Amino acid sequence: MLKRVGWGLSLVAFAAIPLVGCEESIDGDVADTVLVNGKVVTVDAALPEAEAVAIKGYTILAVGTSDEISELIGPETEIVDLEGQLAIPGFVEAHGHWMSLGQSKLVLDLTQARSWDEIVAMVGDAVAETEPGEWILGRGWHQEKWDQVPVPNVDGVPINTSLTAASPDNPVNLTHASGHASFANAMALELGGIDASTADPAGGTIVKDASGRPTGLLRETAQRLVGRAIAHSREGLSAEEVELEAREAVRLAGEDALSKGVTSFHDAGSDFATIDFFKKLEEEGGLPLRLYVMVRRESNEDMAEKLPQYKMLPEGNDFLTVRSIKRQVDGALGAHGAWLLEPYEDHESTGLVLEPLEDIMGTARVAIQHGFQVNTHAIGDRGNQEILDLYQEAFEEASVLGEDLRWRIEHAQHLRPEDVGRFVELGVIPSMQGIHCTSDAPWVYQRLGAERAESGAYLWRDLIDSGAVVNNGTDTPVEDVDPIPSFYASVTRIMPNGEVFFPEQAMTREEALRSYTINGAYSAFEEDVKGSLTPGKYADIVVLSKDIMTVPAEEIPTAEVVYTIVGGEIRYRRGN
Repeated sequence: MLKRVGWGLSLVAFAAIPLVGCEESIDGDVADTVLVNGKVVTVDAALPEAEAVAIKGYTILAVGTSDEISELIGPETEIVDLEGQLAIPGFVEAHGHWMSLGQSKLVLDLTQARSWDEIVAMVGDAVAETEPGEWILGRGWHQEKWDQVPVPNVDGVPINTSLTAASPDNPVNLTHASGHASFANAMALELGGIDASTADPAGGTIVKDASGRPTGLLRETAQRLVGRAIAHSREGLSAEEVELEAREAVRLAGEDALSKGVTSFHDAGSDFATIDFFKKLEEEGGLPLRLYVMVRRESNEDMAEKLPQYKMLPEGNDFLTVRSIKRQVDGALGAHGAWLLEPYEDHESTGLVLEPLEDIMGTARVAIQHGFQVNTHAIGDRGNQEILDLYQEAFEEASVLGEDLRWRIEHAQHLRPEDVGRFVELGVIPSMQGIHCTSDAPWVYQRLGAERAESGAYLWRDLIDSGAVVNNGTDTPVEDVDPIPSFYASVTRIMPNGEVFFPEQAMTREEALRSYTINGAYSAFEEDVKGSLTPGKYADIVVLSKDIMTVPAEEIPTAEVVYTIVGGEIRYRRGN
């Protein structure tokens, strides 16, 4: 409940909020906003729990009891009565794709589809509203989540015959939930220059049937062939039209993230042109929450030249930080793209190498030279081993301590047990996503087999016990940006079918909260300004309808965001 206190209000307006010391506070520190009568979990060892928080400007002024914080109330202070609800530091989404999240709201949403026929029907509906020749795009399908395997199929994924029949005059491209594969109809393949004679590109696969005909499934870098055709179709758009679309994507991403309590977002990643767009938005006050952007899709030569002018560290109430680089060594497990030491159980390959190790090493050298963090996507056990080796070589070559650089491995999903301790030894951060574990677990056995699944999949407990700093996120739009399901997955490891995936690797609730707050801040060198409710830090706060730290585990998913506060400003209210 909100109350704004004005000079004309009687003291009755303060009902349960004593004004002890109010006269003195007017001459000293007076809060702009106070949160009172709640349970405040600070993630600060100096004062782990409290009842109230005072905010002045964009930072936290004080944390304490409701009586103590009432002394900071002035005539214009806004009072938020928490009514016993939980206030915690704003969630830090430590690995997502900002523009892709917004863009996913502008195309067909396939995340809830439970069969291939349902997807074909959705495309058919879209055809009825689309001019011939225009692209139909979608995202979010996952064959492992369908009720039945389509017939005919290759590797459990359909052949595009029915999709082509539903959309003969419109090119269609449907991106997999993971982003590591896509599915195209005949017209899209033709525009991408793909036929039976087209060879697989480096780091990608054009899936073909027994006769050699492309099925429509494009894995990893093979997606770029159709991607170039989509880009070509947009060449007629004016710069103004492109920017308007980008602004809409930012608005939609912000609306979604703020409604789910996310106040900081690690974007993995964006090119220089997109960062220029973000800079423009920040100058206008147009970024809805704080972005930590990883430079992506730029050559080592261009980065060596331009990184100094793009480096941006937090200053004041900053909404844009740029000090890291994103690389990617392998693909996703679901698309058989994760780089494994031994072949897949259900596929005759060990995965894909998407970016040459020597090129990633070149990035490492450029990053050390310019004081940038390196964050490399590695999912398979071979991919993780190779990147740990590469990081170690880079640190030794430059005579630097890894713990000072805080380089990260994004995902770190499947590890050799021998590599677990190397993260803390090298000072490398395993940047993980709790929700991936329970979302992927039902088919991890199919890909890895029982032995590798148990010994190396999502080893949160082993990593934390080794001393590694584990952060958390969703990889949105691969998964919903909502932190609550990922928190729940982190502490229960309960799969959608109700089974538990190796519960001995679960986090405690305190560890899960830290992974989503202070650890996320640490992994961006921002623990001095965010990640805990500490006086002087950003007033980035989320209020939840239920106490996720104490309610029965089965109630955690029902918790809702009541308020999201960024820099002292309430940017989301439940119901508004």
